[in-house]
Amino acid sequence: MSEVMLEFREVDVHYGPIQALQQVSLQVRQGETVALIGANGAGKSTLLMSIFGQPRISGGQILFQGTDISQRSTHFVASSGIARPRKGGGSSLT
Repeated sequence: MSEVMLEFREVDVHYGPIQALQQVSLQVRQGETVALIGANGAGKSTLLMSIFGQPRISGGQILFQGTDISQRSTHFVASSGIARPRKGGGSSLT
């Protein structure tokens, strides 16, 4: 079995009083291709952007190659080799 590269462990995200993500857990292994599918407002972009601390998670952990990056700076995460999504990168896809 291949190494877990990216892991979300019971991740919560709040926007003020609104809970956008509730205890999301996901593992992405080396060589895997993963698609996040869901309705508008389901939290797909929020989950991906939480890797970069925008928004900050309010609970749980995000690990990259076993290192907790939940509270690390955007610069640190980017320098780890994780590419940040472009704004509007998939705006024509629904």
